[in-house]
Amino acid sequence: MIMETSAMPGVSLTEMLDAKEQRAQRQQEWLARWQAPLLSLTLVTPGPVKDSIRYRHCMGVALQACDQLLWRNAWQVLQREVFWLPTGPEALWCVQQPALSLKSALIALEEHHPLGRLWDIDVITPQGEPLGRKACGFAPRRCVLCADEAHACSRSRRHPLEQVVGQIEQTIDSWLRRD
Repeated sequence: MIMETSAMPGVSLTEMLDAKEQRAQRQQEWLARWQAPLLSLTLVTPGPVKDSIRYRHCMGVALQACDQLLWRNAWQVLQREVFWLPTGPEALWCVQQPALSLKSALIALEEHHPLGRLWDIDVITPQGEPLGRKACGFAPRRCVLCADEAHACSRSRRHPLEQVVGQIEQTIDSWLRRD
């Protein structure tokens, strides 16, 4: 297991709600400015700790994977920005590409990359509507621990938080040790 060199403080529910509100405001500002689909990237980080060396590594891999996907497809990026916040890293891209094809490619990335399950990549249409997996013909995301839908497990708190966080950390550590 990768050991953290310093413990990052946890964040409160109020801080998380404020961060979510600020992210939504940023998204609306970008949509108004560019009137193009928006890619919004965050990490799956249950529990109070949202910023750690481990999570920063995971975000770095996600940023590289998204940038490579956009570059490989020659999709024009109108603006890109990364935010390293105590409430967890976030990134935004405005991309000159139909939202449905962008979402489909990003779902495939999430499903095929070893760390993809830990990435939460949303696509928002120029009209401000988030595109779900269902709109692209994909099944809902699965839990990191079992085959059930992630949303159902999360909402019911089916698995102990320590077990979920442990699985996420193990996934990241396995990726980092792969060489």
